[in-house]
Amino acid sequence: MDLLRSLPLGLYLEQPITWMHQLDPRVKLGWLIGFLLAPVLASTLWRLGLVVLLILLTVLATIPMRVWKQQMGWLLVLCFLVMLFSAIAPDGLNITYQPRLPDAELAWQLDPSTGEAAELPPATEYNYILFQQGPITVTRRSLNLGLRLSSLLFTLIYSTNLYLLTTAPEEITAGLESLMRPLRWFRIPVTELNLTLTLSLRFIPLVLEEVQNLIRSVQTRAIDWRKLGLKGSAQVWLTVAERLLENLLMRAEQIASAMQVRGFTSPDKHRVYWSQLRLRRGDWVALAVLIAFWGVRFAVGGEA
Repeated sequence: MDLLRSLPLGLYLEQPITWMHQLDPRVKLGWLIGFLLAPVLASTLWRLGLVVLLILLTVLATIPMRVWKQQMGWLLVLCFLVMLFSAIAPDGLNITYQPRLPDAELAWQLDPSTGEAAELPPATEYNYILFQQGPITVTRRSLNLGLRLSSLLFTLIYSTNLYLLTTAPEEITAGLESLMRPLRWFRIPVTELNLTLTLSLRFIPLVLEEVQNLIRSVQTRAIDWRKLGLKGSAQVWLTVAERLLENLLMRAEQIASAMQVRGFTSPDKHRVYWSQLRLRRGDWVALAVLIAFWGVRFAVGGEA
């Protein structure tokens, strides 16, 4: 099990450099906020459209399939299970479902041509219960709830993952610092906050690496969990968790020592300019598409 490949949380794809990599981080942040806020009070069709849009963006950005195939596959499976369980769960309406049919004596009428009784055609094809087999019942409300939850889960997770995949941590913090610059008027330590965010993003792969090494060390010892029992297994995993905490604290101390050796005193006095942020033609096109995106959202994407 390679956590650094199966769970690329906070990892940046350095190669190949796609057109999405070249966009300004502030523009990509605007798109990320758009994907996070657009599902609010949106229709089910709009939420499903966001899922399709994210998949199309991944394909059109020419990101290698080896990078996103496994992660998207697991996420789609998770969202499908969420939709399935939500669809078969009770929909929350405490009513007794019964067909809206007329009484037996009212379900027939006389045919004026023959004078014989003929069955009345159904007034409408609407059915609130879509599927019912034994204890499993799928209603329109439960199915709609399942589609909304699963699409929302996919949009929230995958849009964030796509942003981190195509944006370097230094670019993220540079973009946030540029957008948060007015907060300095209120004496908010913007630079210190962005430095903390940079170190946090850089620390995520180290955490995954330590977890991966400890799991492999447990697997190589071929522990017989049945003989240990519940109490023994709990003690082993508590020891592993303690070792993980010690390793992470040691890594954090090494990072702090490295910064001190390089003469780092404070973010304001020891500034490192990773990139010069400047809006290019592609960024303006992306902003125009973002404005059109919100226009379509308010025009046709709201709840009916």
